Parts: sequence; structure tokens; C-alpha cells
Amino acid sequence: MVFASASVGFKQDVPQEQNVFLEDPVMVSVLERYLPEKVLNEISPDLIQISDWANTEGAVLTARMEEDQPRLRQYDSWCRRVDELLVTEAWKKQKEIAAREGVVAIAYERKYGEYSRIYQMAKLMLWTSGSGLYSCPIAMTDGCARVLELNGTQEMKDRVYTRLISRDPKKFITSGQWMTERPGGSDVGRTETQAVWDASRNCWSISGFKWFSSATDADVTMLLARTHDPNPSAAPGSMRDGSKGLSLYLANVRDEEGKLNGVRIHRLKDKVGTKALPTAELELDGMIAQQVGDNYRGVKNISAILNITRVYCGMGCTAAMQRFILGVKEYARRREVFGALLKDQPLHLATVANMELQYRATSQFTFYCIAMLGRIESLDNNLPQVKDQDIPLLRLLTPILKVWSAKNAFAMSQEAMECFGGQGYMEETGLGRAMRDVLVNTIWEGTTNVLSLDVLRVMAETGGDALNLYAETIRGILSPLKDQSQWSKSVKSLEDCLGLISHHFTTYATLETRNLLEASARGLTFAMADVISGALLCQHAAWSAVKAQANSSNSIVASEAIVDRISAQRWCEDLEKKLSFQIEGLGSETRYNEDKLMLFGLADARTSHTTTAQATIASKL
Repeated sequence: MVFASASVGFKQDVPQEQNVFLEDPVMVSVLERYLPEKVLNEISPDLIQISDWANTEGAVLTARMEEDQPRLRQYDSWCRRVDELLVTEAWKKQKEIAAREGVVAIAYERKYGEYSRIYQMAKLMLWTSGSGLYSCPIAMTDGCARVLELNGTQEMKDRVYTRLISRDPKKFITSGQWMTERPGGSDVGRTETQAVWDASRNCWSISGFKWFSSATDADVTMLLARTHDPNPSAAPGSMRDGSKGLSLYLANVRDEEGKLNGVRIHRLKDKVGTKALPTAELELDGMIAQQVGDNYRGVKNISAILNITRVYCGMGCTAAMQRFILGVKEYARRREVFGALLKDQPLHLATVANMELQYRATSQFTFYCIAMLGRIESLDNNLPQVKDQDIPLLRLLTPILKVWSAKNAFAMSQEAMECFGGQGYMEETGLGRAMRDVLVNTIWEGTTNVLSLDVLRVMAETGGDALNLYAETIRGILSPLKDQSQWSKSVKSLEDCLGLISHHFTTYATLETRNLLEASARGLTFAMADVISGALLCQHAAWSAVKAQANSSNSIVASEAIVDRISAQRWCEDLEKKLSFQIEGLGSETRYNEDKLMLFGLADARTSHTTTAQATIASKL
């Protein structure tokens, strides 16, 4: 028996950083199914190198950014307001790397047509772990580029768009996205910022207060503002209420002299995570801006941004889950407890298998949405597949993907930390930072409740057409599997789940039962994600089986086909029980009334009783 000291005794075999693209069979298999062989062969070296970069230079930059977080210097030594945002050189370096690697450009160069988005998002998945949250301004830059491509003037395209998609670090610029205000984040209809036409300068002058602006150091920004009617015959200050009064604007953050363009940085936000990302409260006073698109079409015009940023959320969460599961499996190969490696311990094995299954399902859903986005951007939007399926289906699925993947990723971060035991709770392992950072996805671009209600809104606004399209899409995915006996149980489970979703929505989609539908909106949203992910897992497994048959001598391909089948069947066959509780249990009238009583009814009654008693006592004094 060895007596331990600081230098003598047990030392844990340290898990090694892996090239994620080479080590993750899930990602490679998904890309192989979606991409032509020639395209995958061409882009694979780039995906390998960016994964190596994330483990080396990217890891170093990320550590520096976390150690030297953004600071705000509001005044100089002579009491002059300067609002200087101080960021580390590592943060600035990330901008150069983003340009050089084309993490925005790939999508807009469209070298591979509809497959360009898949290539770009695959690279982003591998890049994000070394980007140190620079993926956030990249998401907003990508969204801005898409809006300008669709709605920008030629001058905007020449001056801004070409630089947003540039690979030249000296030309490349980033965009912010300033929508959130104090009255409400997702409730943009309460926006207080106003835009007034300045005829003398031939521009819009914007004033207001933006409560949450990520990427405060961006070069340009897109923002919503309530538009004063520029018609001379209109009453002064004439504006429309609600979201119908908003327009979209593009502005330089700084003028040609480098001074802030009518912007005061009130303070930096002290966030739970994403601390390397500069986020601030901003006061706007006469900010010079250009309107993007028509008057009062602001909410509609930002839909292109939301499609992209929500897909980025899905991609970022999938990337985090990928890192979690690979790290946990690597540790399980090296950590021995009670005489056996963790990978051979039954309970640990079952725990990690559930994590793996969730990652596989999330990967399928994420890349399905990415493929749709690629078709919409690259193909003729008048084609029936794009016009009648891809565009309306992506509008429905992006909030579902964002909500579901964010919840999954945060839950997995906690599970991954636990898999590492006490070591996982140490800051040095990076799991604490990863947990805090991934949590933002449940907030950014809409909370779970807000986006669940958005899903209901889409279905209501389309008169149920969106739900029908969703169901038809899943039945189309499952159709080739119906006659295959090994898939009969999975197909029946998914079809029964579709019936549950449809029945619940149609039963409660009335004014009288609206409260019950809203109460189950989360469950309905998660159920829709679970079902389409199950269908995609089955589709992928069927493709994998055909691939194995064509490569009968390849044992690895055969094993992949078996694992894909097990994953799909395991996901689908117990799904109906889970969905029944998610939808029916949480949306019953009895439960709704009980919730009101438990949370507020009793408390309000006690408060009222206490107030009445106090008033009675006071009247007698």
C-alpha cells in the first residue's frame, strides 16, 4: 500500500482533447446522408483543420477572453464622456479568424448551392468550442447579411453586405441586433425607441433605450424603432401603436471619425454566463440610421434574422452536446471506480446512453432545419417544394428547434458535470463555464414559454395549415418504412403521437378553451420536436441499413447501421406515454384551475383577509 503525498500516489489518467470531426460518428454520418459524396470529400479537410484549431489556438484564445472580460471606461481623466469598450486582444483576434475561415462567407458564396448552409453550419459546430462566444456576433452578422440580401438597397449591399460576408479580415465587419427594451424582450410591440425623419440630413434619427444589446462592439447594427409618420400632412409625432408601428433600421455604430453614432453605453450587463461577450445597456440619442424595407414592416423584415439566429441556437446547442458526450465517453474510458472502468459500469452506461440518444436526435432535427434553410436561400422560391413546404415549415420548426435544443443542452451540461464527479465541478475543467454559457440559449431569441406560444401563433394564423403540413411531412418521411416489419412498431408509435398532437390542438383551439391550450403549449412544442426527431432518426437508420447492405464487407458500416436502428427504435417506441403526459396532463382544465389556486388564489385570499383585518383594527383605534 502506497502512502500518498503531493507527488506520490494515484494520479488520474487525463482525458485527451479529440478532433471532434474525426471522433464523432454521428456528425459524419449525418453529413454523409445530406451531402453529395464529392462535396463531403472536398470539405472534410477543412472540417478536420477547424476542429484541430478549436483544440489548440481556439482553446488558448477562449481562456484569455474568459480571464480578461470586457470592461467599460465611461470617462477619461478630464471627465469627458468617452464610453470606451475595452476587450482583450484575443476577442479581436477571433474576428480576424472568423473572416479568414469564412464562417459567414461560406453560406453566401454558395459554392455548393443548397449544400453551402450545411457546410457552413458543420464548420460552425466545430468552430464554436474555440470561438469563445464569438459565435454570437457571427450569428447576428449572418442574420443582418440575409436581411440586406433580401431587403437592402443597392447602396446598403455595396457598402455593408459585401463586408459582412467578406473573407478579408481588413474588410470584414460584424453586426449587432438591438431589439430588446425595458418594457419587454420578446414583446417588441412595446418598443419605446422612436425614429424621426431628418430631412436636413436625409436620414432617420433614432432615440431610445436598448436594454440588452449583445455584441456591443459591432461595426453596424440592426434595430427596431417606432416610426414617426414622415408624411408632411400627418400630425406631428404621429405613430402607430404595437408591433404594427415598427420599422427596421440599419446604422453604423460609429461615425467616420470613430466616435459613437448617437450612442451612450450606459453600463455592461453582469450576466450569469457568456461573460466574454460584451453586452450592454445603450441610450440612443439622434442615432443616424437608414430604414431597411418599407415603413411599418419591421417585425416581418426581422423574420429572416430570427430564422437564422434560431437555427444558430440549435446548432450551438448541438455543438455543446457533441462536446459533452464526447468528453464524457473519453473520461469513462479512463476513470476506474470500484474495480471497473466507468464505461463498464451498468448504471453509468445507461446514463450516458440516454445522453447519446438525445444528442443523436438533436443532431437530426438541427441538420434537417439547416438543409431547409439552404434550399430556401439557394433555390427558386417559386418551386413547389420551397414555396409550399420549406418556407412555411421552417417558420414553424425554428422556434421548436430553438426551445427544445436549448433545454436538452442545458440538461446535458448538468448530466455531463455529474459524470465527471467532483472534478466536473471544478472551474479548471471548463464544464462550469460551458454550463453557464449554454444556459443563455434558453433566454436569447425568446424563452421557452414565449416561443411555445409562438408555435401556437403560427398554427392559429395559418388556420391549422402549419399543423397539417407538419403531419404530412412526418408521414412522408415514414411512408417508405411502413412495409418494413422492423419499423412497424416505431411507425405506429409516431403516427399515434401525431394523432395526440392533432387532437389536442384541434380540441382546444377555441376561444373558450384557449387557456387550456396555452397551458399545454410547452408540452405540445416538445412533443412536436420529439416526434419529428423520431421520424428523422428512423429515416437515417433506414438509409444507414441500405448503406450497410451496399458495403457488406465493412464491419464498421454494419455496426453503425445497428446502432442507428437501436437509437431510432428506442427513441420512438416509448414516445406515446411521454407525450400523453406532456400534452394531456399539463393542459387539463382541472390542472389549470388547480395551478391558479395553488400559486395565486390562496395567497391573494390570505392577503385580502389580512388587509381587511388590519382595516378593521385601524377603524377601532
